[in-house]
Amino acid sequence: MTDTSESTPLGRRTVLIATGATVATLAVAAAAPEAPTAGTAATTPAAAAAVCTLTKEMTEGPYYLDGAYVRADISEDKTGFPLELTLTVVDDDTCAPLNKALVEIWHCDALGEYSGFVGGNGHNEPDNGTFLRGGVLTGTDGVARITSVYPGWYRGRCVHIHVKVHTGVTLTSDGSFTGGQELHTGQLFFSETITAAVGRLSPYSANTVTRTTLAQDSIYDEGGAASGLLTLTALGTSPSSGYAGTLTLGIESS
Repeated sequence: MTDTSESTPLGRRTVLIATGATVATLAVAAAAPEAPTAGTAATTPAAAAAVCTLTKEMTEGPYYLDGAYVRADISEDKTGFPLELTLTVVDDDTCAPLNKALVEIWHCDALGEYSGFVGGNGHNEPDNGTFLRGGVLTGTDGVARITSVYPGWYRGRCVHIHVKVHTGVTLTSDGSFTGGQELHTGQLFFSETITAAVGRLSPYSANTVTRTTLAQDSIYDEGGAASGLLTLTALGTSPSSGYAGTLTLGIESS
């Protein structure tokens, strides 16, 4: 199955609200601040010094389910190597962080299956329609932290994660959200060197589908961070220890 088609959003499902603060530092390019004058702060705010880039919009694909759980950990019972994502959402014109933006992600498991669509790769595994789906609201720093597992792959696509950014959503007393505006739809991508190392180990090595590389992918355009390429940092000495992935998403907020 090939993840290249567009789909029409469905009705919103009930969501669960995650608790806990999200804390991270906005990654910025170096810029020389002006010398502070009387009445000004001695430190230039990171957002003011940042050089922002509009993150490229990419296809939603056929496996989106509207209204995923709002939660910080989307891994559920899926086996795989830990993945700790820190995604910072900023306005691409002003570099200002977006507060209370809902950052939603979804991706396949080690065998290439999406929740709600299990069976497309010929596997017989439990399908609750929720694993590896969800997201969180950003804080005043624009940061969303989400824990998952390193994705697998399926025929015709490189390893990737889908992402949407919504603003203005209302969280209701039953744990759902209503309204809001979808500002960004994109994908997150992974270093080919790291993916190759991950793919040699269990449970990923059980995926017998020929893996499409980053260079061979029909969606990724070699645009680096502006096209969703994550900066990955190893959490240990072995790929099985997992990775931290960071990216600043520059979006049109109006």
